[in-house]
Amino acid sequence: MAKSVYRRKAIAAASAGFVVVSLGLSLTSAAGAASAGQETSATANTGQALELIRTKTSLLGKHYWYQQTYNGLPVIGGYLARHVDKAGKVTSIKDGRDAIPSNLSTTAKVPAATATKTANAAVAARAARSRGNGGKNATLVPTATNGTAQLAVVGGKDARLVWNVTSRSVEGVTRTLVDAKSGATVESKVITRNADGRGVVFDPNPVVSERNGKLQDADDASTDELFPAHKAVILRNLDGNGKLEGKYVRIVAAEGGVAQSANHRFLYERDDDRFEQVMAYYHVNQTQEYIHKLGFTEVNNASQDFEINTFTGDNSFYDPSTDTITMGSGGVDDAEDAEVIWHEYGHAIQDDIVPGYGESLQAGAMGEGFGDYWAVTMSVPVSRGFDLPCVMDWDATSYTTEEPHCLRRTDTGKTMDDLVGQVHADGEIWSHALWDIHGALGRDKANKVILQGTFFYAPDTSMADAARVTVQSARLLYGKAAAEKVTTAFKARKIL
Repeated sequence: MAKSVYRRKAIAAASAGFVVVSLGLSLTSAAGAASAGQETSATANTGQALELIRTKTSLLGKHYWYQQTYNGLPVIGGYLARHVDKAGKVTSIKDGRDAIPSNLSTTAKVPAATATKTANAAVAARAARSRGNGGKNATLVPTATNGTAQLAVVGGKDARLVWNVTSRSVEGVTRTLVDAKSGATVESKVITRNADGRGVVFDPNPVVSERNGKLQDADDASTDELFPAHKAVILRNLDGNGKLEGKYVRIVAAEGGVAQSANHRFLYERDDDRFEQVMAYYHVNQTQEYIHKLGFTEVNNASQDFEINTFTGDNSFYDPSTDTITMGSGGVDDAEDAEVIWHEYGHAIQDDIVPGYGESLQAGAMGEGFGDYWAVTMSVPVSRGFDLPCVMDWDATSYTTEEPHCLRRTDTGKTMDDLVGQVHADGEIWSHALWDIHGALGRDKANKVILQGTFFYAPDTSMADAARVTVQSARLLYGKAAAEKVTTAFKARKIL
């Protein structure tokens, strides 16, 4: 069952819990509700409310996430998070709500179809500009397709009713906010978590397993040079329905059709498109088994939807609006490189833990950095130490000329002085910090600390704030010495 079917719950309470009155929050009543084991959402005369949308359990306690609403409509970016320790004591509350005028109308004057057309026009225009820049994304299609339009509210000084439209394009999935009164475009923002690259269905990829940076894609052929990289594996946790569907992964769409086998024997070489489907299933299942080994039982603990080779561009992306990872087929097929799969799954992990994650530029950069780091740490057991900081080294053979072939690295030496306002480039600052923590604490301890810290992120967190909660998680899990090592890693990147 895909986690995208999470059902939002709003439990009204008259006398306890979070009460929204002119955006004031009763921390006393919140703490009281926590002590009593209650989770509540209450409305005031203003029409504003909090809806409990997710409850997560981590190593240190529980984490309750609330969506701010106004007259039943979601407030874009409006949230409240309450963190409770194992004893039921509230340890912190993060209030990310926006002010909404009590007289704001929720009646749309612009039809949904008109808003969708406006949104797609804005997306198509930006996609055209992107193609004009050349490079890897120069020939990607389509420019935009119709998406869903839902009413929502934007808060703050320019509070308004908007249509929230999602569209697919060359850039992945875009969220466009269209003023429901005037029809003007308020914002158009890419919400996919992108990774540029291709790969093979190996462990993790042919360049690493064969320790050979000269290997070439050869138009998806099973060449003599690539054949030794094929590895026989056991596919665990299958549902048993003859498809690549299981406890943690579900292939929902694929070029040429979804792989099926009555006896569950999915034996294909890399020149068969079904090979990439097996790669996605195997490597995500491996990831979840590892996360459970670390002690986490609610980190994307559901069947993750994948679409394989359904996007012809040289790109892959995670779509938080549908909770789907799409693997592209341009260049080296992306799902042929486990590090591309792991990177995209890293985005799904963060989105599962923190609803709406990635609202700020630095949060987006951290998402890319975490995805790169997660790809590298998952490679550790199978890479035999082969240039571990190099990310997506098989995928990168289709668009780089020098060895080693790397899309990005986790050891660039970048600091906050090197910020350029581009999420993939700035993400290398964060990934280097995480990689240093990995070296200081060891793989398992580092990943426990990093995942635990994520539970305390805000959707629009800064690197400094995220670093502080990661240090705190290290202290609570492993003591002062571990916290000092984590602090040192962040200071080296000038994050703290």
